[in-house]
Amino acid sequence: MVAEQVDVVVVGAGLAGLVTARQLTRGGRSVRVVEARDRVGGRTYDRVLDDGTRVELGGQWIGPTQDRIAALAAELGLPTFPTYNQGENLLDLAGRQKRYKGAIPMINPVVMADVGQAQARIERLARRVPLDAPWDDPRADVLDSQTVETWIRRNVASRPARDLLRLGVQAVFAAEARDISLLHFLFYVHAGTSFDSLLSTARGAQEQRFLDGPQEVSVRMAAELGDAVWLEAPVRSIRQDDHGVAVTTDRGEVLGAYAVVAVPPTLAGRISYDPLLPAARDQLTQRMPMGSVIKVHVRYDEPFWRGDGLTGQATSDRGAVRVTFDNSPSDGSSGTLLAFIEGAEARHWSAQDPADRHRVVIADLVRYFGRRAGNYAEIVEQDWSTEEWTRGCYGAHLAPGVWTAYGPALRTPCGRIHWAGTETASVWTGYLDGAVRSGERAASDLTALLGATSAPGSAP
Repeated sequence: MVAEQVDVVVVGAGLAGLVTARQLTRGGRSVRVVEARDRVGGRTYDRVLDDGTRVELGGQWIGPTQDRIAALAAELGLPTFPTYNQGENLLDLAGRQKRYKGAIPMINPVVMADVGQAQARIERLARRVPLDAPWDDPRADVLDSQTVETWIRRNVASRPARDLLRLGVQAVFAAEARDISLLHFLFYVHAGTSFDSLLSTARGAQEQRFLDGPQEVSVRMAAELGDAVWLEAPVRSIRQDDHGVAVTTDRGEVLGAYAVVAVPPTLAGRISYDPLLPAARDQLTQRMPMGSVIKVHVRYDEPFWRGDGLTGQATSDRGAVRVTFDNSPSDGSSGTLLAFIEGAEARHWSAQDPADRHRVVIADLVRYFGRRAGNYAEIVEQDWSTEEWTRGCYGAHLAPGVWTAYGPALRTPCGRIHWAGTETASVWTGYLDGAVRSGERAASDLTALLGATSAPGSAP
């Protein structure tokens, strides 16, 4: 069988890969998208519940300054609606539960002053980190030699304030503060405009949801690409030489002038490359673990918490579920509470029996929202660490020493192999918007390179 020849082979049919392919196709280039799963969308994944409610099992929100995903959704005719945010939030901290309005809970003023001072320092440090080259920060060696946990212990006086900041890190990264380089944390904050923005609903990263679900963005792009998208085609190897690349999948081999690998770094590192990738790139992928998160949707006949004057948003320093949202349909015809199990709790509960996991989730929701939370109609979950072609969410994070030792290898092409995916974005890294931006960058780079060529690559 003669291998197909195209200009660019794109590995991965998530947002980044499909944006890359779509932009290249519109520029008159031939592409083949190869996807391991039986669906498109990558880390966006929607499911319809028994009553017809659509819920987001993967990435779901967009907010202010996430301009590229917003523009793409508008072009595809996909409207958004506000995340429910009316009423009071719940804070369960140090064994006490409080209700509050707005972004700042009304707790001990000394604690809040401690948190405010820490956040102000975080914002000042983050603004100095160069987005395109975090390793060029004048204090990069110092910042990259410590974890976020180390910094919190050294700079935050009160235990409740430290616990609140740790909760914020868990919510953003699905990892623990002890896992993450301070330099990476500051880069991430800068890439997402501010720590407040990453955590907030109104005027923040959780402000809007897609009416038809975020996976529909990928579904519609794939429909435009048509037969150019291969599903159930995991990539086993990529060979390259001076003339082109050969990408071997379970559905056959594809030849191209270039390849774009648009999957999480940990998965990119599992592909066999010939010749071997540069040592720095391989060492980098060994040091970019994914976060650990289990998203659990619990459906009720109605959003009863709204009648109690609650937004459905709860935060706690204990239990399996430490963050919740109201994830009900836009018309409020039924109620859905979204419960996050993240970081160390996710690692623990992922190994437990699903029935036991569901029991602790419901127990935590009852603790937050009362006995009616125990009378649910349906419960569904997605454990991203057990997903074969993701192995964790929301994205990859960098431990101490990685940015300064290996950072340049993250986006640098390896011969004819280019890299995309939200982890490679310098703005809104780790978010849907970052994925779109990375695909646009990859397509632009390859358009420039292909301008000097007129035919697809030949077999190495």
